[in-house]
Amino acid sequence: MESFPALDLVNVTVELGGEAILRGINLTVHHGETLVVVGPSGGGKTVLLKTMAGIIAPTQGHVHCEGEDWQNLKTEAKRELARKIGVQFQKSALFDSLTVYDNVAFPLREHRPNMAKSEVEEAVQYCLTAVDLWGSRAQMPYELSGGMQLRLGVARAIVLHPKIIFYDDPTAGLDPINSDKMVDLILNLKGQYDSTVVVVTHDILRAFQLAGRIILVANQEIIEMGSADEAKNHKDPRVQQFIHGQLEGPLEWG
Repeated sequence: MESFPALDLVNVTVELGGEAILRGINLTVHHGETLVVVGPSGGGKTVLLKTMAGIIAPTQGHVHCEGEDWQNLKTEAKRELARKIGVQFQKSALFDSLTVYDNVAFPLREHRPNMAKSEVEEAVQYCLTAVDLWGSRAQMPYELSGGMQLRLGVARAIVLHPKIIFYDDPTAGLDPINSDKMVDLILNLKGQYDSTVVVVTHDILRAFQLAGRIILVANQEIIEMGSADEAKNHKDPRVQQFIHGQLEGPLEWG
């Protein structure tokens, strides 16, 4: 049992372009937990995810990932910690000039340059098979459907067998059936890897399917919603406004 949480944010403030996006955030994510982050568009969900993943540095406060403070790490130590996390970026952020196979192989070649070619192929095949894309390995990203591109982003995120996996709006633009399939994929992969999962979504129905624990990011702060059942019965009017999609209320919509 680890003596430290998977993620721990202490009094974190993030400013971008002189504007405060998040202020005074305190948040702990435990090993094996599924944390779902919801909130209005432009409210700071993706900024929070990128801050937890070490991509954005906080203006104030500290972000601990696997017991390490992102702020205090030198370049090589940051690379070592980065090997323990996987990120499925919003809109997949695929390499357009690389094939499906090479998109997934890229993190291995970047972080494990001494890995044998046969080991790389075995790892890539495993991940592409997990997302049902091995048959498309020679294609280019632009030849894939939107749903396939999202699944490719997931395959790339898991290829290093990370301890923590971040998903940024993984069902965006998907129809209800493919959204359900994506949720099932995320939960199945979590079971296989026994990983900690952080998911950003604007879709409260998918949040209920995935949780875990749900938090609402809005007005520069975090509101703990709890489990799906707890969220549905939450007394905070901001939570109820978001769940029911009401324009009028204390939340500021982006």
